[in-house]
Amino acid sequence: MPHHKLRVVVTRRLPEPIETRMRELFDVELNHDDKPMTAEELGAAAARAEVLVPTVTDRIDQKVIARGREGGLKLIANYGAGFDHIDVATARECGMVVTNTPGVLAEDTADMTMALILAVARRIPEGLAQMQSGKWEGWSPTGMVGRRIGGKRLGVVGMGHVGQAVARRAGGFGLQVHYHDRQRLRPDAEDALDATWWESLDQMLARVDVLTVHVPHTPATFHLLSARRLKLLKPSAIVINTARGEIIDENALTRMLMKGELAGAGLDVFEKEPAVNPRLLALPTVALLPHMASATEEGRLDMGEKVILNVKTYADGHRPPDQVLPSML
Repeated sequence: MPHHKLRVVVTRRLPEPIETRMRELFDVELNHDDKPMTAEELGAAAARAEVLVPTVTDRIDQKVIARGREGGLKLIANYGAGFDHIDVATARECGMVVTNTPGVLAEDTADMTMALILAVARRIPEGLAQMQSGKWEGWSPTGMVGRRIGGKRLGVVGMGHVGQAVARRAGGFGLQVHYHDRQRLRPDAEDALDATWWESLDQMLARVDVLTVHVPHTPATFHLLSARRLKLLKPSAIVINTARGEIIDENALTRMLMKGELAGAGLDVFEKEPAVNPRLLALPTVALLPHMASATEEGRLDMGEKVILNVKTYADGHRPPDQVLPSML
């Protein structure tokens, strides 16, 4: 008898080799035109799938999960590491397994974090704008003077896969690495990164020159960098975010940047994506990117392979390697 192939619905276009492999393994429905699904379309997809493969642009809320429950949805295999767009608690109550793709994006995200640190400290967006507008009048001793990053202090909030990848790179640039995390690294890991742990986030904030955020967005980390905490930073400090927009109070950050209470910011994520605060867009000291820190061909393939592994492991009756558990929220 032919083996039952799982009914899989994929919500967005994935790299071609991943879609092809999925077709070989599963009874898969692809989204060829890559238009994000509406809430209604997501509900309908959940109702006809045994496995739903969503991404960060899909809100998998109670309504979508309820539709899935009626239709026999068993697994939500997210394409991406963050799972703040999925109501994990409700999914688990309904007996559904949720998986993600952690780890594979750490190096790419860390590369982009360093790129943003350099871009802001060395005024790369302003330099590009000057060249593209045709306003450059030649070299001068005081022209486009930025700040050296060697010898400065980097504060890393969240020392997971990405935070550690950033810390490894930062050492090569001569930055002193400081970090805050609920769990302190093992002594050998801390020594390898030459990193200084702060139990108190507030105390660390007051002492760093560059701040970078690498925690997931959960109820506990929403506005972790609140207006009060941002005010603890030096006026010469720069803030980098390649994690999730909701972790920083974006309005407070924008106000401080406008008043010159912070030196600059490098942001790849925003609180109300894809909407971006127009006041932020107007600031010359800010480098803004369209949520592309993890966007490499290799990374996108690695993510897809993780999704396939999670679905296949589940189909074979085993526990998927990247199951999201309530303790992670």
